[in-house]
Amino acid sequence: MAKKILIVEDESIVRLDVSLMLKEAGYEVIGEANNGEKAIEMLHSLKPDLIIMDIKMPKLNGLKASEIISSKYNIPIVLLTAYSQREFVDKAKNANIFGYLVKPINESNLIPAVEIALKQAENANTYKEKLVELDSKLKSRKVVEKAKGILMDRFQLTEEDAHRKMRKISMDKQVPLDKIAKSILTKYSS
Repeated sequence: MAKKILIVEDESIVRLDVSLMLKEAGYEVIGEANNGEKAIEMLHSLKPDLIIMDIKMPKLNGLKASEIISSKYNIPIVLLTAYSQREFVDKAKNANIFGYLVKPINESNLIPAVEIALKQAENANTYKEKLVELDSKLKSRKVVEKAKGILMDRFQLTEEDAHRKMRKISMDKQVPLDKIAKSILTKYSS
């Protein structure tokens, strides 16, 4: 399935060129906007995989729009600009920017930038998911350890015996160990 891209550029000829290059490379251009405000309005209904956005635009510039988008959506952004000044690069670091292209844009620099941005966004999402999973496991482990401690204190059990007792209840009732631990905490914490 082709990746969906939203183009945000105030110069219609540049927008058309970028759109044609992307379509020729097999991407689906699902929308075009000429300012940051309009891009933000379009996001919810379009759900793009990537946004290609100019920095200097009327109403709401690309840097400010990128910051707003990044605070609400997890969509990678590639910035287009005629400016390569350090201040723009530094400001771009604060948003969900996965690429920065200086105009004039051509297929040989646009397509690799798009491919890399999409892959980096995919990698970032994978890392975020792993982090959430590890955090969940850590919280679960803390609950189990706390419940073991309660059983050890309450029934003068060794750590191994407390864990064995919880595992047996978990297997007998076919309930995850962390749920057994939570019920122990609820029952004996008062």
